[in-house]
Amino acid sequence: MGASSSIRRMLPWLAIAAVVVVLDQATKLLVLSRFALNESLRVTGFFDLVLVYNKGAAFSFLAGADGWQTPLLVVIALGAIAIVSWMLWRHPSRVLLNSGLALILGGAVGNLIDRIAYGKVVDFLLFHAYGWTYPAFNLADSAITVGAAILIIESFMAQKPVRDGA
Repeated sequence: MGASSSIRRMLPWLAIAAVVVVLDQATKLLVLSRFALNESLRVTGFFDLVLVYNKGAAFSFLAGADGWQTPLLVVIALGAIAIVSWMLWRHPSRVLLNSGLALILGGAVGNLIDRIAYGKVVDFLLFHAYGWTYPAFNLADSAITVGAAILIIESFMAQKPVRDGA
């Protein structure tokens, strides 16, 4: 199979990633236009919409660092985007694998845009119950999490040999 055939077979996965990026950025822009920093809106007894920024990685890891983490996290995101894109190109016919990879790719690009544009990630979904609060997150984070879960599930499934360069 030629490179152009692999690229053509990647297009649906890249389209899914692009949809994730567009939805992620649209929801962030909506929250940025309607909320002040740390403002929240109670939606249910366990869910609020908020506007918070995360200068760190997942669960605010490194958020308190002096700013050196932003370029590091940009480089890590670029590396992840390159690896995921290569995996999509290498295995374009593995539907479950590529579904997870496409979600991860879209989420990584969505949060990378924030890091480049704002120096931090915009988070706005906040779940809480019985005095416990989960760290705020966004649609890109959700796509990455669902994508990772799909990859875990896919890793346990029996693989049939495929002829796509695997």
